[in-house]
Parts: sequence; structure tokens; C-alpha cells
Amino acid sequence: MVESPCRNHCQLNDEQLCTGCYRHIDEIVAWGSLSDADKACVLARIRRRKAERPEH
Repeated sequence: MVESPCRNHCQLNDEQLCTGCYRHIDEIVAWGSLSDADKACVLARIRRRKAERPEH
């Protein structure tokens, strides 16, 4: 089971990304129905998004 990346700091920016967990709104909505493999893909996208941000 893949743990949710939610950090309870939920706020969407202009790109519809959560500033707490870096998931896109579509990823947040779908999280509960995703397979573990799909969740792992979302987590990989989150890591890339964080790395691309100058503040991280």
C-alpha cells in the first residue's frame, strides 16, 4: 500500500498544484482509486516537480 503524500497543507496554486504535496488536482481526486503502480508514478512526478521548483 502506497501512503498518500498529503501533508495537510492543502492549497492550490495557479497551476492547480497543491503547495503542500505537489499533486495536481486531478491526481488528488483520483488518488483513492489508483493502483499502487499508478501511485508510484504520481510520487515520481511529485519528486520531479519539487526538483524543478527554485524554492526547493
